[in-house]
Amino acid sequence: MSTVTHHPEQQRFDLWVDGLHCVADYRLDRAGGCVVFTHTGVPGALRGRGIAAELIRVALDWARAERLRVVPACSYVEVYMRRHPETLALLRAPA
Repeated sequence: MSTVTHHPEQQRFDLWVDGLHCVADYRLDRAGGCVVFTHTGVPGALRGRGIAAELIRVALDWARAERLRVVPACSYVEVYMRRHPETLALLRAPA
């Protein structure tokens, strides 16, 4: 598998696998101290290979390093965080 690349100017993490583009999009709110993960996309031909998990693992590591709280607007990010309880401390407290 290739390396996940962060494109802060596009607010996106991406990965190319077998010529197909996989993404994790986010919206950054530095003033609010949080990052909203809005979409994770992996083409159907690549599903089941752990690609979405790798994108989100890298994205959450970045959020932790930046000291950002996470809002999992994307259902995959929410599921990933439930499956990896060590990431739950990153969740933004409900308003």
